[in-house]
Amino acid sequence: MKKKKLFAIINPISGIRPKDNIPDQLREYLNHDLFNIEIEFTQYAGHATELASNAVAKGYDYVLAIGGDGTINETAKALIHSDTALGIIPLGSGNGLARHLQIPMETSKAIAIINEQNVISIDYCKANDNIFFCTAGIGFDAWISKKFSEDKHRGGIVYIKNVLTEYLNYAPREYTIDTTQGRLNEKAFLIACANASQYGNNAFIAPGASMQDGQMDITILHPFNHLEAPQLAIQLFTRQITKNGKIETFKDNKISIHLNKEEVMHLDGEPKMLGKDITIQTVPNGLKILTPLNPSTSIIEPIQHAIEEIQYNIISDIKEVVKKTDQTIKKIKGEFE
Repeated sequence: MKKKKLFAIINPISGIRPKDNIPDQLREYLNHDLFNIEIEFTQYAGHATELASNAVAKGYDYVLAIGGDGTINETAKALIHSDTALGIIPLGSGNGLARHLQIPMETSKAIAIINEQNVISIDYCKANDNIFFCTAGIGFDAWISKKFSEDKHRGGIVYIKNVLTEYLNYAPREYTIDTTQGRLNEKAFLIACANASQYGNNAFIAPGASMQDGQMDITILHPFNHLEAPQLAIQLFTRQITKNGKIETFKDNKISIHLNKEEVMHLDGEPKMLGKDITIQTVPNGLKILTPLNPSTSIIEPIQHAIEEIQYNIISDIKEVVKKTDQTIKKIKGEFE
């Protein structure tokens, strides 16, 4: 049997977990009777797209994106409308697409999914020709993505910290939305356009979303008071958000959002400025992707992942303190020499 060609792209700075051991794990857990593998680490923003484009041109069967939703976005947009399928080893902060597809967070189990070679086709979306696969949004979630991108730490705990810090000072905006059914004028805390069901970390902004129905799930969160915030948070993480009275939802394959002034938007968690008029649409069946043959979810995995994040952030802080202390000692020594 002819072996499949597989190219693995590792983002060394995504998420919080170290990536140095990933090549060894790939060599250990991949079925080498099935694959010939090449591995490369990204070196700069946009490098994953370049590497994935080269892999498509060379006729690779699969390209693995090893990192978070940003890495997946960079990789996958080079694979759309090609015969090369995307594989995901989730090592990011939120891992929204992987969680939606029920790809395990444990690396060895995610690699086992690659060995199954179960390929399906999914939709992707565009916002003013900027491609996204999971979610895009404007309003509070986009503002948080900007703050999160500026934070030196990563992980879901840091994301929650930013939410709690920024929430009290954020003011809802006025938006005009053109849909295929007509025009809406809305005052909103956020507007989310979801191809997948969640932002990441099991925060389900569109629990009913499908990546194979040719439509987005649009969620409008209207202004709410501080007393209503805890209920919204609980419903977000328990797949009940659409039952909240402050939520308006509908499906569409194309909408346009018009702003009074330009503001930040996020695409798969990455903040971008796209102007005052933004058209968002679905492209059906545009990406081939490897998914589990028998998907399953773990109740304790999110708790384990949160504990890991706390541990890694503590270690990161200690390393930073040691580094600064070492620099200070060297500076003092230099002054006495």
